[in-house]
Amino acid sequence: MADKLENRSNIKKDDAFLASIHFSPIATVVSDPLLPDNPIIEVNQPFCDLTGYTPDEILGRNCRFLAGPKTEPWVTEQIKSGVSEQRPTLVEILNYKKNGDPFRNAVMIAPVFDDEGEIKYFIGSQVELPDEETGPSSTRYRAAVGMVKELSPRQLQVLKEMANGFRSKQIAYHLNLSERTVKMHRSIVLKKLGSSSLADAVRLAVEAGL
Repeated sequence: MADKLENRSNIKKDDAFLASIHFSPIATVVSDPLLPDNPIIEVNQPFCDLTGYTPDEILGRNCRFLAGPKTEPWVTEQIKSGVSEQRPTLVEILNYKKNGDPFRNAVMIAPVFDDEGEIKYFIGSQVELPDEETGPSSTRYRAAVGMVKELSPRQLQVLKEMANGFRSKQIAYHLNLSERTVKMHRSIVLKKLGSSSLADAVRLAVEAGL
């Protein structure tokens, strides 16, 4: 398994999407659903800072390694369902850091498809929530809704497609636009949302309920 993961990861090292998560200030991982148990194949430093684990301790593992004695099994099932159905999912779950400290984790998982519409990755991001910032009326939810409202109708359409895991070629086909126009809108969306990566924009879209 380790050799297979290493070989596959090496092939993907030049993937711009994988590289983009390292520009994000949000704890983010990318997993490969085409490998057994959907292991993590890329991780950024904020994820390491949040959880206390090093990249070597993270790569090759399923993200459920953050679960612990009081992790809610019904929330874990929600995540599994989202992965199985290849749809964006946002949940709040009790996770555990390497030192054993529990924390409330707002976990977002979303699919990423290749140009042929086949599942390629899952992206997952995590935000530690203070006790006063939980539930659908959280500060992050309200902020995400406010930011998304600033987008034009066309930009909103493009963002929804991005959140559903589609690439520029597929979005162009779905919206009957040129791929160049889609890339232009995507660039504007990232700028308006203040997102440093595609992963951040997707998380905002899911947080806003798109």
